[in-house]
Amino acid sequence: MKKAECEKAIRSLCHQWAAANPPGDHPSFHAFKSWLEKNGRGQILKFRAVMGSDYVAEMWFDQELKQTWRR
Repeated sequence: MKKAECEKAIRSLCHQWAAANPPGDHPSFHAFKSWLEKNGRGQILKFRAVMGSDYVAEMWFDQELKQTWRR
C-alpha cells in the first residue's frame, strides 16, 4: 500500500480502536498494532518510510489521540 493510503486508514482506525478499547490516560500503540493484526488489517503498517513504518504509524497514532507530548 502507498504511504498516503496507510496514513488515512491508520488515522481513522485509531479512533475506532480507542472507542472500542478505552485506553485510559496513555493509549498504547502496541495494543493498537496488535488489534490491527488480529482484525486482518496489519497490512496497513507495511509501507515505505525513511524512519521506518512503525515509527511513522506511531507518530500518526499519537497525533490523532493527542499524545504527542510523550515524544
